[in-house]
Amino acid sequence: MEDILRPLAVVGGAVLITLAAGWAADHLLRRLEGRQPETPLWGLLHRARTPFRVTLCAALLRGGYESAKLAKGHHTAVGQVLTLVLIGACAWLAIRVAAALVESGYARYATGVARDPARLRRVRTQVTLIQRIVTAAVSVVAAAAMLLTFPAMRAAGTSLLASAGVLGVVAGIAAQSTLGNLFAGLQIALGDMVRIGDTVVVGGEWGTIEEITLTYLVVATWDERRITMPVSYFTGRPFENWSRGDPRMTGTVFFHLDHSAPLDLMREQLEGLLRGCAEWDGRAWSLAVTDTTPTTIQVRALVTAKDASDIWTLRCLVRERMVEWLRREHPYALPRVPVADAAVRHWPHKRPHTPPEADDIGPGPGAS
Repeated sequence: MEDILRPLAVVGGAVLITLAAGWAADHLLRRLEGRQPETPLWGLLHRARTPFRVTLCAALLRGGYESAKLAKGHHTAVGQVLTLVLIGACAWLAIRVAAALVESGYARYATGVARDPARLRRVRTQVTLIQRIVTAAVSVVAAAAMLLTFPAMRAAGTSLLASAGVLGVVAGIAAQSTLGNLFAGLQIALGDMVRIGDTVVVGGEWGTIEEITLTYLVVATWDERRITMPVSYFTGRPFENWSRGDPRMTGTVFFHLDHSAPLDLMREQLEGLLRGCAEWDGRAWSLAVTDTTPTTIQVRALVTAKDASDIWTLRCLVRERMVEWLRREHPYALPRVPVADAAVRHWPHKRPHTPPEADDIGPGPGAS
């Protein structure tokens, strides 16, 4: 009878203590959240409820399984499993708590007044990479601790340390690309080269930085494609960052028109058009002739907007509305395309056939 009651008492006591401690921790966090609603940490710590309970229950069972005499025939195996579970649960709990602390700090920073959006993107990028670094470090330490719980791994520790130098050289040569991307990710995070949310042009593609990890970076293009690139690309090659510093931009729209185009009326039309556009930020605009050819002139309209997205929309809108206005009000200003005779157009090396009486070439060589 005692062989049955003692294991049930140990397991039941561990479960009851875990449930009671979890309820007490939840109640405490809710009270703290109610008293300090401006502090997001208490709400974020709720994510650690499950790993906290698993850690506590595994610790209680690991400490009391010997006195409970659980699985007498498999005493060592049960202890090994509980140890592994406890190490994994501790790592899980550490990752959740660290993520809550980092996100809480970022949330408090982001709610500050008069913050620069570019600076917020930089801090967000750094916070994301810090979370990934902490997760990777804790996972590696937990995996190493799990392996060291096996006697065979502890016995091999001396020989592994003796050959660590050779293994380090071999691993460095084999993983030089991965290590290069890892250090490039740290350089991006600490050097503020590119941030999440920045508008960039890489490899002829225009898009927005959507995700940054320690080894790769994701660019979301304007047509909703995703380009995954190694972070070493951004440390070894030039690229355009349209959000670096001030995100405001200046755009141009070119028109090829006839020499008789009404430039003064075009300036008035452009000014009225911009005043009715929400994308125009009101900083500057202009319209000038930038080039001429024997048949046309090149007119450049210059406009400004608060960011890359608005400048693209504004350029398309100005191009469309101005061409429509010229076609409707001043069609003579549009470029004229000369149209040749069909015979000349299709057979430029031959003259079109004309009746002899209409030919103005003159008499033949035998004429008198």
